[in-house]
Amino acid sequence: AFLRLARRMMSVGSAAMPHAEILDSGGSTFAPVANVWCIGRNYAAHARELGNAVPSEEPVLFLKSSSSVTQLSSGQALAAVQQGSPLAAETIHYEAELVLLVGRHVARGALGRDDALGCLRALGLGLDLTRREKQAQLKKAGLPWSVSKAFDGSAVLTPFVPATPLAAADLADISFELAINGEVKQTGCVSHMLFDLPTQLRFINQLVPLLPGDLIFTGTPEGVGPIHRGDQVRMRFLSPASLAHMQVSAEV
Repeated sequence: AFLRLARRMMSVGSAAMPHAEILDSGGSTFAPVANVWCIGRNYAAHARELGNAVPSEEPVLFLKSSSSVTQLSSGQALAAVQQGSPLAAETIHYEAELVLLVGRHVARGALGRDDALGCLRALGLGLDLTRREKQAQLKKAGLPWSVSKAFDGSAVLTPFVPATPLAAADLADISFELAINGEVKQTGCVSHMLFDLPTQLRFINQLVPLLPGDLIFTGTPEGVGPIHRGDQVRMRFLSPASLAHMQVSAEV
């Protein structure tokens, strides 16, 4: 009886764990999420639109909780601001980003620049949802702003596609788009990033080991703004051609 109860508890726990969906020719596989790393102010125009200094020496790094992860198609992206929630009256901003999924363990400091991208399993798109007014209050007070970034449904993911078929040139050519209610709000290009993908991966790896299931939100371009329950969201890759078929639309 104890073993049956233990197996049931493990099954329930596994089902509740946040995951990333990876699409391949055989269908979908699901990878448990480990850490959720986020790079801030990685597009100069975005830093300026919020009145922030543009970083030059090293990336701005912060974390979201893995329990804040949800799928764009789930309809739970704004679960924390539904009617009756303490956050219901707050302004929530969208921030569209390219998201990387790490596929293997990398010991701290072991990632070289030339092989940095080799640790990737897949890539997708995501929304870094932000309690903007709360973030501004915390920044003004000189306090950490984790509570403005980590809340239920604030790390929104599209399905991922395997990184293996993509050449380094393809990864450097990635561009993506976010539209809300049919209007394009953000367009991002990897070539416009202040810190490129290998630099981001190596910066994190200099601090800690990389783990299978780590997510890296790589920064948002300019054009951030409010998002509301019931909005129709479309996220898609524009380039390279091998990713241009990838598009996800859903109501949040």
